[in-house]
Amino acid sequence: MESIKRYLQFVKPYKWQIIGTVLIGLLKFAIPLLIPLLSKYIVDDIINSDLSTDMKSERLLWAMGIMLFIFVAVRPPIEYYRQYFAQWTGTKILYDIRNDLFTHVQKLSFKYYSNTRVGEVISRMITDVEQTKNFVITGLMNLWLDIATIIIVIVVMFTMDVKLTIVSIIMLPFYAFSIKHFFGKLRTYTRVRSQALADVQSHLHERVSGMSVIKSFAIEDREQELFAKQNKNFLDKALKHTSWNAKSFAVVNTITDIAPLLVIGFAGYQVINDQLTLGTMVAFVGFIDRLYNPLRRLVNSSTTMTQTLASMDRVFEFVDEKYDIDDEPGSKELKQVDGRITFQDVSFAYDEKEAPVLKHINLDVKPGETIALVGMSGGGKSSIVSLISRFYDVTEGSVLLDGTDIRKYQVRSLRDKIGMVLQDNILFSESVKANILMGRPEASDEEVFAAAKAANAHDFITSLKDGYETKVGERGVKLSGGQKQRVAIARVFLKNPPILVLDEATSALDLESEHYIQEALDILAKKRTTIIVAHRLSTITHADRIVHIDNGEITEIGTHEELMKKQAHYYNLFQVQQLDA
Repeated sequence: MESIKRYLQFVKPYKWQIIGTVLIGLLKFAIPLLIPLLSKYIVDDIINSDLSTDMKSERLLWAMGIMLFIFVAVRPPIEYYRQYFAQWTGTKILYDIRNDLFTHVQKLSFKYYSNTRVGEVISRMITDVEQTKNFVITGLMNLWLDIATIIIVIVVMFTMDVKLTIVSIIMLPFYAFSIKHFFGKLRTYTRVRSQALADVQSHLHERVSGMSVIKSFAIEDREQELFAKQNKNFLDKALKHTSWNAKSFAVVNTITDIAPLLVIGFAGYQVINDQLTLGTMVAFVGFIDRLYNPLRRLVNSSTTMTQTLASMDRVFEFVDEKYDIDDEPGSKELKQVDGRITFQDVSFAYDEKEAPVLKHINLDVKPGETIALVGMSGGGKSSIVSLISRFYDVTEGSVLLDGTDIRKYQVRSLRDKIGMVLQDNILFSESVKANILMGRPEASDEEVFAAAKAANAHDFITSLKDGYETKVGERGVKLSGGQKQRVAIARVFLKNPPILVLDEATSALDLESEHYIQEALDILAKKRTTIIVAHRLSTITHADRIVHIDNGEITEIGTHEELMKKQAHYYNLFQVQQLDA
């Protein structure tokens, strides 16, 4: 199967650890096989022998002493190392898989995340990957150990009595048929169940993240109904899976329970007719348990492996997600930037089936120039700045940086030269300092402090309980909107990029916060090519040029004074805002 072949690529580096664990496991499973042989020896060679009572007692003590030494001194270390190495190997493989998946997650485009719920991604990386560990523990170790145990038991039984051995294994073909019949369909049920669980997890993640919305609108009852619907869907899928699983176990366990009855009946008949020693019968009853216990474990293993393969399919389905944005063959690292940005007949649509949001955009931004993009919501302003950083690629035309198509540069080196301040900047639930350091992780404390001062953030940071080490909470929940923005600006100061993008950086702030932030942004924009997206036109009157965009097209370009004199689109928009003010 394709998923197994791909998974084995992660297993390959640990093949010797797996082989070693299996060999240790063989010793662990072989030692209990001495119990039936001990029973035969005690019954036939001690109890039913012609030896004296003292001699029988002496032999019994020796036999029990040897067995106690094996089970008390030898078996525990073997059991420890088998368990330890099995779990160590499985955990290391999951570590490698999650590392690769996180690399994959970071390469997936904004387009993917706009169409996929965060909970779904987390479910694939955590729940499904964890489930695949059973392939290593069960499929590559325990499964083979159980099979080896069955073979060893059958071989030993054949050396003791051929007829009785045949009776012991006569139910095996029925066992094999039932496994094939029941567990083929179980994989489908398992995969459907896993997807239903992922849906619940995704729904829960969204609702917990948006709990403030639920509470502010007092819609707890409605949300309870929606969650109950998702939960019921999972319940239905889980019960269907459980029902089929229960049928599988009922049939298979019935088969494995019949076999010991056949052995006891046939062996008893042979003992009565003096065709078999009582010790051999006792040993066979012990061996039949050792034979069918692994078979029962194989049923559990089949169930586990079915769930594992379904999770494996989901993991590799996620791995196979294509990258919308990737380095082209022969792309080069972007090292030196002058800052000239040129849009050549650019059209763009978020989806091939949708109408374009940008239509034949032509714009030339000179090095060090500040350009403001204005217009009604949905006109395409944010789409333009998304194209500069290659969060999306153009549908038609090209975006040039210093005369070279940006697709010719390595994506990471391009984004490294661009600093972005957004309306809703994401802060991670680490310290203030750690969030600023994302601008340049190797920066010194002095450089962090300098960046914070430049962003008008140093004073409020030092007033926090733990200063720069204060944890800001998920998405920066412990900070006000203005404080979050200043931390976001500080990390751009630290990054010190030649190109700056400000996308609605002050639109959601109060006047005091806006004053501090606008002051910091003015300093930040000096001697850099700067693209500003703004709704509040009073904040961009200083721009070198203002570009009005309407319905995906540029309608006019000029300075604030030039556009006001034209008394067209920009003038009308400015007048409306002045009246609102």
